[in-house]
This record gives sequence, C-alpha cells and structure tokens, in this order.
Amino acid sequence: MRRKKMRFTQLLWCILLLLRFGFLAEAILDPVDFLALQAIRKSLDDLPGSNFFRSWDFTSDPCGFAGVYCDGDKVISLNLGDPRAGSPGLSGRIDPAIGKLSALTELSIVPGRIMGALPATISQLKDLRFLAISRNFISGEIPASLGEVRRLRTLDLSYNQLTGTISPAIGSLPELSNLILCHNHLTGSIPPFLSQTLTRVDLKRNSLTGSLSPASFPPSLQYLSLAWNQLTGPVDKVLLRLNQLNYLDLSLNRLTGTIPGRIFAFPITSLQLQRNFFYGFIQPTKQVTIPTVDLSYNRLSGGISPLLSGVENLYLNSNRFTGEVPASFVERLLSASIQTLYLQHNFLTGIQISPAAEIPVSSSFCLQYNCMVPPLQTPCPLKAGPQKTRPITQCNEWRR
Repeated sequence: MRRKKMRFTQLLWCILLLLRFGFLAEAILDPVDFLALQAIRKSLDDLPGSNFFRSWDFTSDPCGFAGVYCDGDKVISLNLGDPRAGSPGLSGRIDPAIGKLSALTELSIVPGRIMGALPATISQLKDLRFLAISRNFISGEIPASLGEVRRLRTLDLSYNQLTGTISPAIGSLPELSNLILCHNHLTGSIPPFLSQTLTRVDLKRNSLTGSLSPASFPPSLQYLSLAWNQLTGPVDKVLLRLNQLNYLDLSLNRLTGTIPGRIFAFPITSLQLQRNFFYGFIQPTKQVTIPTVDLSYNRLSGGISPLLSGVENLYLNSNRFTGEVPASFVERLLSASIQTLYLQHNFLTGIQISPAAEIPVSSSFCLQYNCMVPPLQTPCPLKAGPQKTRPITQCNEWRR
C-alpha cells in the first residue's frame, strides 16, 4: 500500500512539473483553438515599437498569452494589440482560422495596419457578442453572413476601407445595440434595423444614398449620426419616433422637408442638421434647452422663435429667416448665457439692441448680411464675407 501511495505521489509531482514547464500546454487548450491561435499569430506581426506578441510562446499555455482569455479549454475573448493609447498596433491580415474559435464572445483589434478582407468565417462564431476592428485598413465588403451571428451586440468596423452595401441581414440582428461603421466607403441605402435594444448608430462619412423609411430605426435609439453622406428625402416621420435621442447629426446630406418642432423637446445635447435642404418654419413646442443647435445652410423661413433663446450655441445663419430678432435673445446674449449666436445671411429686419452695448468676450455674435444695418459691429466668421447688409432689391418684400 505504501509503495502504491509513493508511486501516486511521484506521478502527481511529474504532472505538476510538466505543467510548470509547459510540456502539456497543448493538452490544456482545445487542440482546435490551439491551432487557430497559431494560424492567427502567423498572419499578424507587431508594428515597430509594439511588443504585443512577445508573450505568444506556444511552448507555454496560450491561455496566458496577452489578449487571450479562456474559460476551461476554450478561448472566449481575443483582444489583439496593445490597448494603451498611442501604441503602434499590428500589421498583416486576419486569418480565416479565426472562425475555429467556436466559443469566442469578444474579438477586438487595436488601431494599426491590418489589411485585407474581413474573413467570412467570422459568421461561424455563433456566440460572438462584441466585434471591434476599427482604424485599420480592412477592405472589401462587410460579409452578409454576419447576419448569422444572432447574438452580436456591438459591431464596430469604423475608420477602415470597407466598400459595398450594408446588408439587410445586418439590420435583422435581434440583439444589436451598437453599430459603428463610420469613415468607410459604404454605398447604397440604409436597411431598417429590427433590434429593439439598438442605442447607437454611427454611419457618418460614407457614400450612403436613398431615403429613410419611418421604421428605419427603433425608438430605443439614443445616438444617431448619418452626417457626410448623400441621403435624400424627408426625415420628419423618422425623427418623431426617436424620442430618446441624446445626439443627432444629419448634417451634410441632401435631406428635405420640415423639421418637426417636437424634436426640440427630446433629451438631445447636440442637434446637427446643417447643410441640407430643410424648409419651413421652426416651431418648438416649449423652451429649448439643447446646448448646441445647428440649423445653418438650409432653406428655413419665417420668424425666429423666442423659444430658441435658451440654446447656448445657436447657428441659424444662411437661411431665409425674417422679422425682428426676439428681445429674449438680446437679454441672454448680453448676460453671456449665449455663447454663439450666428444669424448672418438671412432676411432679418431688426433687433432691439443699443449701439453702445458690449457683447461679452466669451460670446460670438454675427448679424451681418441681413435686411438691416447691424446696430453694432461684431467680429464674424470669414465665411460671412465683407458685406454688412443685403442689397435693397432683395429686401423690399420683407420691409413692409
């Protein structure tokens, strides 16, 4: 009995020693995952100044590698590259073997010089919830097969070289919360998004076209940026459904129609609708407290609502507003409650302010090129031009 016990103890110590020096590393991790990590490593390199892969020694347990996290014998999270700000990142391509990590729930790659297409094999990762590969040089189309990753919650492929369209299959992902595809070369229309937990959509700086249907986005949306595209058509019915928005940027498109007054009561902190073709009156339903509102370079008309005087940074320039500037704007401007008030290039006919009034140094106020002589001279942006007033021929109908 004693001899058997001694043999068992010796065997146990041998196993512990083998584990300590890594000779059984391949037995610790699932062999499929082990080989997948080897293929991924062969396809990627550290950029000069990065030492991320220094710990990737396959004679030791891969679950101890930098960026590799395991649950039992399976890899569940893979974060490639040094996450510290300013780190050089990685170069190379993403090997299709990534699809062999069947238990993976999170995949991220830090900014660097990763090139080539996104492997379609990622669609095999049925438990993947977080996919973020931004600020690299990924090219080609977004695989429509990503729509098969039904548990995906965050998809961030921003700042790459992606082309093609956004597949309706992406829009059908039932648990999608964050979609960030900005700064690519995507074309085509925006598909409707069905997830009722979607909170963030950022598609700015692409070449997206077409119009938005009323059901394009769910009411759960809180952040929407579609700026710098080529979108057309009205958006009033789309916006009225999104009463939880806290950020909205639709600037630099070709959108038309009216801006519904109700959106000024949404919990928005920044409203960017400039450089479109919106027309009609601006009629908020109550005092507006949004910190920044930019409606410049549209075709908006009518009088300026005094309910907008609560905005800290208000850009109404380059429209067709008429009438007098409400007194509430003057009061808030002189009290430094308004930081920016741009009213230049409209058809305004008056403002009740003393020529001796002093605009606070913390405030910017521009009134030139309207249907009146500005009662006081204030510095304006260079884009406002040198002319102080509109030609009389453009103002006769507004002076009645």
